[in-house]
Amino acid sequence: MDRVSSFDEPLKKLLGGATAKVMAEHLDLHTVGDLLHHYPRRYEERGKLTALADLPLDEHVTVVAQVADARILMFNNGRGKRLEVTLTDGSGRLQLVFFGHGVHKPHKELLPGRQAMFAGKVSVFNRKMQLAHPTYQLLDASDADEATEAVDAFAGRLLPIYPACKQLDSWRIAKAVDAVLPSARDAVDPLPDSLREGRGFTPLPEALLKVHRPQTKADIEDARARLKWDEAFVLQVALARRRYADTQLPAVARRPVADGLLDAFDAKLPFTLTEGQQKVSKEIFDDLATEHPMHRLLQGEVGSGKTMVALRAMLTVVDAGGQAAMLAPTEVLAQQHHRSITEMMGELAEGGMLGGSDRGTKVVLLTGSMGMAARRQALLDLVSGEAGIVIGTHALIEDKVQFHDLGLVVVDEQHRFGVEQRDALRSKGKQPPHLLVMTATPIPRTVAMTVFGDLETSVLDQLPAGRSPIASHVVPAKDKPHFLSRAWERVREEVGHGHQAYVVCPRIGDEAEEAEGKGVKKAKAKKAAPEADGEKRPPLAVLEIAEQLRTGALAGLSVEVLHGRMPPDEKDDVMRRFAAGAVDVLVATTVIEVGVNVPNATAMVIMDADRFGVSQLHQLRGRVGRGSAPGLCLLVSEAHEASPARARLSAVAATLDGFELSRIDLEQRREGDVLGQAQSGVRSSLRMLTVIDDEEVIAAAREEAVAIVAADPELERLPELRTALAALLDKDREEYLDKG
Repeated sequence: MDRVSSFDEPLKKLLGGATAKVMAEHLDLHTVGDLLHHYPRRYEERGKLTALADLPLDEHVTVVAQVADARILMFNNGRGKRLEVTLTDGSGRLQLVFFGHGVHKPHKELLPGRQAMFAGKVSVFNRKMQLAHPTYQLLDASDADEATEAVDAFAGRLLPIYPACKQLDSWRIAKAVDAVLPSARDAVDPLPDSLREGRGFTPLPEALLKVHRPQTKADIEDARARLKWDEAFVLQVALARRRYADTQLPAVARRPVADGLLDAFDAKLPFTLTEGQQKVSKEIFDDLATEHPMHRLLQGEVGSGKTMVALRAMLTVVDAGGQAAMLAPTEVLAQQHHRSITEMMGELAEGGMLGGSDRGTKVVLLTGSMGMAARRQALLDLVSGEAGIVIGTHALIEDKVQFHDLGLVVVDEQHRFGVEQRDALRSKGKQPPHLLVMTATPIPRTVAMTVFGDLETSVLDQLPAGRSPIASHVVPAKDKPHFLSRAWERVREEVGHGHQAYVVCPRIGDEAEEAEGKGVKKAKAKKAAPEADGEKRPPLAVLEIAEQLRTGALAGLSVEVLHGRMPPDEKDDVMRRFAAGAVDVLVATTVIEVGVNVPNATAMVIMDADRFGVSQLHQLRGRVGRGSAPGLCLLVSEAHEASPARARLSAVAATLDGFELSRIDLEQRREGDVLGQAQSGVRSSLRMLTVIDDEEVIAAAREEAVAIVAADPELERLPELRTALAALLDKDREEYLDKG
């Protein structure tokens, strides 16, 4: 068998059809290489007992513990039998339960004092943690041959505990790994010898053997260090090649023009740009002036003035004879951008119109819900070049939309756009247009280096003068109902002072009952601990809360609703009236999360706040305190005081630093979708690397990758590295990076 093909060997050849089928369907493991890269989650030492006290509810777990007692109980007037076994370790107790015919074998084997490995799903019965019908393997029986074999296999060893599933326990996976482990010797080492030796890494075949069957803890450390590096390095090589390829693409340089639209715009600004805005604008102008496409990510806190920076970049491109398109994730936001940009530009946005400026251009809006006549005119303005700036939703991507000369694409709120959508818009230029991606979700440096590793990054970290501080508080509605009454009083007080308020709910509440906004967690009643049974209710809804407030706590105030399924003209009408101060309280879903700018809105009450993610709460909160009066954000929750959900809310209330919160958010989510799984639909290839903890590894790997790609862009002298790229970055992920 040659060195590469043993890794490509289908598992069913070695393990049999049934096991291979379960691995493919439930663990996404198909080949020998897949299984060898399915690393143990942790290791148990023989004789060391797992902490039963820390078992997560509703998850499939593997524990090593000792039987404390076992008893058979009869029920149904003696017709039914139940075996209850109590396990113990130093930290706590856990109950096992077996029913019916399944009680005989465990009754004979699970005797007090016996130690075994158990696997099953943790549930709660009568307020006690239990595993129902777990599978188990004895670790200390001494009579049967099989048990002796188990003792020999495990005595004195570190037991690998694998990520498992209901259909396949950790030790069955371990047996399958034993069957494929000889193939580890065929592993193609992707690291150049000089790099591997220079950094003192274990060779790859040895690292795979050590990670699966370590003799000592030092073996585990060695293997992890090597495998972590490989993941970071191969990914950074892919990104470095992507960036290199971009520098080889042709683009039209768009250089600033003296006395053009930009100068006219700057001259009429009623304020000076912050230092940060000036610095970032210069970085963008430098990129636009080159003959290969700009790929830049602009991060900035809510309200840091990203739109201003993007608009100045768009005006520069218009000055240079091109067109600029801004893509917004929702119609509400597209309309908002269109309104604020035309207001900022004044007569400069009325090029070719009566009263418009000679140096002006047309700024058009293009959304899916526009009337036919307006849409036809907008399309005509784009293809003729009459409109220098277009703002729209994904309607801009449709085939029939043609540009005269698309020079710059600005994507607002990157995380709401699939890669394919960005790619479709970019393909509308005669040559690839320049790309500016904006996000108000602060991204820790490590994530920027991985997820957005093919983009250069600019950060706006100072708020413009005149922005006010926001006070945030958690309102424990269940423990202290009078706190919620006080929250509504505070809203009344703000309105009494001439201000306005938002109330945000996770759900709309009409018959379709969809949760709007990706960050909302569906209520998972099963996951609630028994004392949190109240959490089984559906999330609070806009339509219901608005009705309650109109007739109750906020009676007499003008209360309106806003959500994603309202007709666009209705949404626009509500937003206009709220912006004009004609509506006191707006009850909305997360449609207001990005871009809605009403400086007079000073208070926000977020209902069921624990059902939103950390970054989303931070985004929502950024809608208040946008004027000169201080902002107030109240996070209402029924979550228990000691729950992780409440800890998350307390973290949000404790800091206004988006970068700090994004770090907390990432620590909680870990890297489930850190490689943009939501965008590419591809399983993350990061199995060993944790983006939040391994900043140094990622930074060092990036440095090495850049040097290697600069010296040998096609990796012609490194065939093993090319093979590893092909394996780690399967076709879909390569395409994902391609389109980034």
